[in-house]
Amino acid sequence: MSHLSEFRLRRRRRLRRKEVESLASELLLALGRETFNALDQIYVGDAGGMDVAIFGGKAIALYIDSKPFLTVHGLIAYPASKRYVTVDMGAVKFLANGADVMAPGVIDADPEIGTGMAVWVRDQNNLKPLLVGTALMSGSEMKAAKIGKAVKTVHYVGDKLWNLSA
Repeated sequence: MSHLSEFRLRRRRRLRRKEVESLASELLLALGRETFNALDQIYVGDAGGMDVAIFGGKAIALYIDSKPFLTVHGLIAYPASKRYVTVDMGAVKFLANGADVMAPGVIDADPEIGTGMAVWVRDQNNLKPLLVGTALMSGSEMKAAKIGKAVKTVHYVGDKLWNLSA
């Protein structure tokens, strides 16, 4: 647990009602899923250089290029219907260690994904979130590509941000 001591939430502050509404509407637009309501107590702060939103004691969202996106904990609590990338089971063991998503492992992807967008990755059997990252190619390119990186990993199950929430 000593490695977690330097990975704490710093400069924590509670969001105002309008800020919570704005966060929830941005997440709805990005992920197609209702999340918080305006009266929920959401805190934001810095965790190891990442801006994160805390709800119910868990890091529920993070900011990628100043735009909010659900963390893996957030995606478990609020299953999303958009911006998914589905990988074959052979890729899971590599992704669990923080590897980037390689195009040959992608078996499906939301066709609305564009290069540079925040995305979430799930395995083909359980359809449960494994990681959050940034798309390095469009959704249709990911499905068609035989070589190259498809997603740059930002946060994954078992990383410091996941454990901050545990």
